[in-house]
Amino acid sequence: MKLSARNLIPGKVKEVTVGLVNAEVVIEVAPGVEIVSVITKNSVDRMEIKPGDEVRAMVKATSVMVVKD
Repeated sequence: MKLSARNLIPGKVKEVTVGLVNAEVVIEVAPGVEIVSVITKNSVDRMEIKPGDEVRAMVKATSVMVVKD
């Protein structure tokens, strides 16, 4: 598979919460560091996503902001 996105972050599915239409997928990318994605329920079913699965979070954003206190 070839992608234009440059940010593929490997991790392990920690939790999947399925609703009527969407699902929340929590991916642990490092100890105590999580990325949360909301995808369609259909995608979770089709990809058979479940806790413990090794996945990659693909991040494609038009802007990234930096904040410093």
